[in-house]
Amino acid sequence: MAFEVYKESYTGSIKEVTLGKGDKAVKVGGENCYPFYLFEGAMPNKPVIAMEVWDMVPPEWPEAVKAPFADVLDNPAAWAKKCVEEYGADMIVLQLKSTDPNDKNADAASAVATVKAVGEAIDVPLMVWGVANPAKDEEVLKKVAEECTGMDLIIGPVEDKNHKGIGAAALGFKQSVVSSSPIDVNLAKQVNILLENLGMPMSKVLIDPTTGGLGYGLEYTYSVMERLTMAALSQGDDKLQMPMVNNLGQEVWKCKEAKQTGDEAPTLGDPESRGIMMEATAAVTYLLAGGNLLIMRHPEAVRMVKGYIDLLADGGASSIAGISKKLDAYEADLAALAPAPDLTMEEAKKEEAPKKAAPKKEAPKAAAPKAAAPKAAAPKAEAAPAPAPEAAPAAPAAPAVDAEAAAAKAAADAAAKAAADAAAKEAAEAKAKADAEAKAKAEAEAKAKAEAEARAKEVAAREAEEDELRQKRAAEKEKRDAERAAGHEVEISHTAAAVQKTNLDKLLDKIDWANLRK
Repeated sequence: MAFEVYKESYTGSIKEVTLGKGDKAVKVGGENCYPFYLFEGAMPNKPVIAMEVWDMVPPEWPEAVKAPFADVLDNPAAWAKKCVEEYGADMIVLQLKSTDPNDKNADAASAVATVKAVGEAIDVPLMVWGVANPAKDEEVLKKVAEECTGMDLIIGPVEDKNHKGIGAAALGFKQSVVSSSPIDVNLAKQVNILLENLGMPMSKVLIDPTTGGLGYGLEYTYSVMERLTMAALSQGDDKLQMPMVNNLGQEVWKCKEAKQTGDEAPTLGDPESRGIMMEATAAVTYLLAGGNLLIMRHPEAVRMVKGYIDLLADGGASSIAGISKKLDAYEADLAALAPAPDLTMEEAKKEEAPKKAAPKKEAPKAAAPKAAAPKAAAPKAEAAPAPAPEAAPAAPAAPAVDAEAAAAKAAADAAAKAAADAAAKEAAEAKAKADAEAKAKAEAEAKAKAEAEARAKEVAAREAEEDELRQKRAAEKEKRDAERAAGHEVEISHTAAAVQKTNLDKLLDKIDWANLRK
């Protein structure tokens, strides 16, 4: 019997959204399976990569990401054109950073002028991104939507606080929008419901779940994107079946690790390659979570991620070329930074301990020469007339030396015995600790095994219950089908409500339901 791969069945699909116009318009979404699960469903449109352009010279970008755009950083239109023609951007995202009230606080008119200049310089779809200040974004993006009629822009972020103003402008001037919420499934759904109630067609809405850089921000974003994808595909929630956008370039490159120089963080490797790999890693992670449109910054990261998308979507074993650097390579002398290695074995250290301790106890031997000092003084005493027999008292020195040697030997023996006792005690403690750890490990394994068996029983019981329910429903369906085929009509009893509502009350109930449905 041939092996059959188990395939999950999905009840929903992601809506296909067309961005831009003309031959260079791009389509995102449309899949009816999890990201790149091509053995379970279809993914008609590959994820799209857009490159970001700022409407002002970035003040705090590291040299690694400034280098590819060094000649165009002060010209947004030329910058956008370079991203399309040299770096192959599928879309351009114009970041209106100059309108930030906490920075230059540029007005809406200057933003409109920049949008028009960039739009005329490129032939790919253009997205206009605000500064996530609800009041300022509403003021600027409403004007952009109005003055740039016919450009088929995608404007965002649209939040629950400014959805009426921006949503109405986008609806009236036929622009698409990006609904944004702070890493929460329910809030993402709420913004989409508000836009739909406003009259915005869901075929012109993208979801921005709010993107974090590497670290716990990425984990939060991935988890929410995964839940959004599951709700859209497995649960059939039509309020979340829109393609997702990840504005990840600015999040990655503002991390401390991406901006640190080689001298500041020598152990993190080459600064240029480090930042590029951080951005590419984040992009691949969000692709696997269900991202349809990635907003990226560095051309090398864009190139590698495009190759990865093709590899996943088309298959094959083609390799992706490594990073092409623009800055000088940085090589840290890690050997000089590393501490001196201690290669002494633990057993050798324990054997050395008694030997090192013994000399400390032999200190009394050093006092022996001082005790013999009176002998050395004897010649001076001979200068005075003295009888020869008086030299005889020097003979008892020999027993004193023997006594000192015996004391030193006794001290050495005592030190050796103390070291041996200490080693035996340490060995006993180590054995007791090992026994305790082994016992704890055995108890943990037994507990894990018991929990696994309990879960297995619970799963088996649930599956049996579900199977019984499926069989019951199948039997009921067969019965209904048989009755319909036989031409029998099933009589259904109707009971009047205790309180009869007027037509006006019924109409008000329907209006309330329409406004509050989720």
